Amino acid sequence: MKKVLYLECYAGISGDMAVAALLDLGVDRNLLNEAVDSIRPLVPGFETAIKRVQKAGIDACDFDVVLDKAHENHDHDMSYLHGHTQGHHHGHAEDDGVHNHDHAHHEHHHHAHRGMAEITEILNRAKLTDGARKLAFRIFGILADAESKAHNKPVSEVHFHEVGAVDSIVDILSAAVCMDAVREKYQITDVVVSELYEGHGSVRCQHGILPVPVPATANIVEAYGLPMHFMEQQGEFVTPTGAAIAAAARTRDSLPQKFKVAALGIGAGKRNYEKASLLRAMVLEELSQEKDVIYKLESNIDDCSGDDAYCGRLIKDNSFKCRNVLLVTNDIQLVCRPVLFHVDRRVKHIPCPGIKKPFRQIAKCLA
Repeated sequence: MKKVLYLECYAGISGDMAVAALLDLGVDRNLLNEAVDSIRPLVPGFETAIKRVQKAGIDACDFDVVLDKAHENHDHDMSYLHGHTQGHHHGHAEDDGVHNHDHAHHEHHHHAHRGMAEITEILNRAKLTDGARKLAFRIFGILADAESKAHNKPVSEVHFHEVGAVDSIVDILSAAVCMDAVREKYQITDVVVSELYEGHGSVRCQHGILPVPVPATANIVEAYGLPMHFMEQQGEFVTPTGAAIAAAARTRDSLPQKFKVAALGIGAGKRNYEKASLLRAMVLEELSQEKDVIYKLESNIDDCSGDDAYCGRLIKDNSFKCRNVLLVTNDIQLVCRPVLFHVDRRVKHIPCPGIKKPFRQIAKCLA
């Protein structure tokens, strides 16, 4: 039975949301912690935290990359992100006190911006399975191409404020580890990603105030044919990291026609928008669309004994039904009717000399 992983992005997708939703499907946290700890010599300045939070009254998993002061950014500052520079009114997730460090394409002050050469070294030295490493490289590659197109520079010349930021490195590495673990745990054969629900308006990035979706996200959506749906809500719901994860993981365009839900996970985002940032990950067991079909085979067999040898063989071969219909002339019918239908059990003699042996045997048994 095929199993499909479905990412339902009805409130967008970001790196931390993806990691949290996959963790909620039962990924071993020790496996994730071991991979994250392996990159600390090359990527310092962070801690990770996993906990339960409430978003719009819904219990969800939260994955947070907690940056130290040297690597802190404005990603949790809603006023700053959406074009208001006066005052930094920190926007927290609903009643959970968690700061957001996912949307790392925004301003990072004087932080080091790593390029693909540095990212390659980090991934090669990280303690990852082959599947997780391959997926991580694919996600980073998608982001690299998107940033390259946005800045009109070769990939080798672009230092990505997105892929180079500490929180994005940790998010992408963690998403790859969790995705690979879910594939292994549930024997996933395909990944389906829903429409990416995006807001509208603008958001402040390192290069200034840009329209939503930001160029990197728009480039990924275009390059990989990801369907997008614009909501009435204002704000950035789909980040470049989230779009890259969706593009890298997706292997199938549509859901099975018939399925049952085997497991469900919900990941929480950090930004406090009118629509709660929740990403749902579901493991679906595809149910067979085959239907039982019975074929009716009819044939006239001439000059054949009337016994049920053929019926017996067909029934023995697991056929559903077998029926013999005797076709006889009028004179034989007059003799056979009382015998076959037990109309007259007093029949002792069949006067018709042309009747065949089976009917004589029937009459003899009833005599």
